[in-house]
Amino acid sequence: MDRGAVTSWAEQAKKLKFHTQAFIDGKWADAASGKTFDVINPATNKVLAKVAACDKEDVDRAVKAARKAFNSGVWSKRPPGERKAILSKLADLILEHQDELALTDTLDMGKPITLTTTGDIPGSSDTIRWYAEAIDKVYDEIAPAGHGNLAMIRREALGVIGCVVPWNYPFQMAVWKIAPALACGNSVILKPAEQSPLSALKLAELAAEAGIPAGVFNVLPGFGETAGELIGRHMDVDCVGFTGSTEVGKYFLRYSAESNMKQVWLECGGKSPNLIFADCDDLEAAADASAFGIWGNQGEVCSANSRLLVEESIKDKFIALLRERAKGFQPGDPLDPATNMGSIVEARQTEKIMSYIEKGKAIASLVEGGKRLTLNGSDNFVTPTIFDNVKNNMVIAQEEIFGPVLSVISFKTEEEAVKIANDTIYGLAASIWSNNLKRVHRLTDVIQAGTVSVNCVDAGGNTVPFGGFKQSGIGRDLSLHAFDKYTNLKTVWVKYG
Repeated sequence: MDRGAVTSWAEQAKKLKFHTQAFIDGKWADAASGKTFDVINPATNKVLAKVAACDKEDVDRAVKAARKAFNSGVWSKRPPGERKAILSKLADLILEHQDELALTDTLDMGKPITLTTTGDIPGSSDTIRWYAEAIDKVYDEIAPAGHGNLAMIRREALGVIGCVVPWNYPFQMAVWKIAPALACGNSVILKPAEQSPLSALKLAELAAEAGIPAGVFNVLPGFGETAGELIGRHMDVDCVGFTGSTEVGKYFLRYSAESNMKQVWLECGGKSPNLIFADCDDLEAAADASAFGIWGNQGEVCSANSRLLVEESIKDKFIALLRERAKGFQPGDPLDPATNMGSIVEARQTEKIMSYIEKGKAIASLVEGGKRLTLNGSDNFVTPTIFDNVKNNMVIAQEEIFGPVLSVISFKTEEEAVKIANDTIYGLAASIWSNNLKRVHRLTDVIQAGTVSVNCVDAGGNTVPFGGFKQSGIGRDLSLHAFDKYTNLKTVWVKYG
């Protein structure tokens, strides 16, 4: 362990100052009720800050400010080039504050500092810059019409967008929502998860510094059952973009139906299959990727490759390769750059993961891990876990655990593998490892998932859409397709002949 590197991050952590108020209409404000909640570092169980617990009056104020800003045209009617310049500046500011933002997310939810510094924060800057560059490059359309007619199809911003985001990638998931929403000219109300609100509040500061006008971007920390639900039910919110569990996603559909029929776009859970065929010519690479695909970010990933479907003839060999790689994912101090797996986000989630491990022990074969560890005064650490001899109808193969728990299911034929892969309520992601080109194309045709990665896991980027089939959600994040969520199409038909 490089104690110097760990000490460096720890010393920087002591100097951090967090915003603890809501950001409404360009100003910092306490919750109207005066209530706060504790934000806890799960790797130490120490309180990081007491943050405003927003409720109805705060949501109403934010929506009113967002609507006023939208109707004024201060952002929605701003020339595309000017919006582009402001969002580009925000991307620059994120990089300038990269270490502070990375450290904030690491302290807030326990993920390794290496992930936040090399992935989450620079990736978020790239996403904002990508949408900034797209602003003046997405054209409206002219539709075919008879002589003497001009049929135009315009994209128009929806209005007020509520963005409700999860705790597993606090900053990055916020950016995935707000970047296209702001690029289109909307006003945004961001509700970060109560477990991890601190980087979202820093984002509000940077957005204001970049020049985003008052009321256009608001951040409301608070609980899902209060601030989150109130955004979902508000009669003057035009759209909600949500990332989180399938259970809560369904709540937002109900909130919409019981209020103003606002658009609801959902990115929800997953139980992604990772298919390893005997004709894969690099099992070492497959094992490396498979290990990261389930143990990276502590397994707290909606698209985690949590079901390993492996051809029977190579199953024992592949499990041995994974067990070797588990040594490199033993839980450690998230501030240590050598740590590949940090702490689980909170005690409640840790207990949930351990309850699934106990269920798994009763029905399958635990061949690796399954332990809860205590480090630095916190017991929110779970070792990388592998269950063998799993049947796809078992609870550990069907329900999203959202932790570092892998279920290994063997198959004999390609047809059996496809049947198992699709036998789930989810359809977010899948991976295939094979060097048989015909097989790969056959499988990508029939596997029910929003992203199918071939000879890699969880592939993606700003240029391609991310989202799922079935109960994994509705709509897509990233790529130009995200604009579809935050704009209305208007037809203008002019008869001039």
